[in-house]
Amino acid sequence: MSLRVAAVQMRSTPRPQENADEAVRLVKEAAGAGATYVQTPEITNICQRRKAEAEPLVTTEENEPVLAALRGVAAEAGIHVHIGSLVVRDGAKWANRSFLIAPDGSVAARYDKIHMFDVDLPDGDRYRESDTYTPGETAVLAPVGEATLGLSICFDLRFPRLYEALAMEGADVVAAPAAFTAVTGAAHWHLLVRTRAVENGVFVVAAAQEGLHEDGRRTYGHSLVVDPWGRILAEATGTPSVIVADLDLSQVGLVRAQVPVLTARRGFSLARVEPSAKRTAS
Repeated sequence: MSLRVAAVQMRSTPRPQENADEAVRLVKEAAGAGATYVQTPEITNICQRRKAEAEPLVTTEENEPVLAALRGVAAEAGIHVHIGSLVVRDGAKWANRSFLIAPDGSVAARYDKIHMFDVDLPDGDRYRESDTYTPGETAVLAPVGEATLGLSICFDLRFPRLYEALAMEGADVVAAPAAFTAVTGAAHWHLLVRTRAVENGVFVVAAAQEGLHEDGRRTYGHSLVVDPWGRILAEATGTPSVIVADLDLSQVGLVRAQVPVLTARRGFSLARVEPSAKRTAS
């Protein structure tokens, strides 16, 4: 069982139609290389930190130009296209939402980012996604050919319980599209992607944003495809770019048999030992 996958590395702008045109070009390039599953990064459609400037451009799924364009490409090429995420209007706030598009152009699955990027970084940069987005509440699995795909987005990568849950329910490939900052990416990106792969015995496909964006953010890039043993099968070194890798899905069972982390899990209690001074006083 094999699956040829591609990860698209982009530098999205504040202009959705411009990003739609670029995403279409890159996904077509990936399809031309034989990929039957193609993933784009987080916030494929609009990269704009200033909410007031983004507000007129954020729309509903029905009117979203990137979604419409990539549904057309998926149907034309007969492949799965996974839009890492789009900023879409959903009630009072927005959603940071992944879309898995089936080979007939229909939306096969949606996933709303669960963990919000509310951080204060060492370089003084500050992010508060919870001010803008409504967090998701549901983990999602979906079939892609003979593979079972688990969905996640960017900051989710730091929460291992999500990936363990996806693997325990049958995921053999996990998607981790991202817009990691340059600071956090340089420190943690490769470490986290490879760790999630190793501890769950899964392939990880992680398309990323890269470079200095017009809104002032700088993203890390280095889109990756990693196998269940933690080996990097493909890595992007430029932007825009497309990386392609063949996933031998039989590796999942082989690695899990060799290092049976998922089946060796045990429940445990937690005991807290008092400091020695307190024990002496009593």
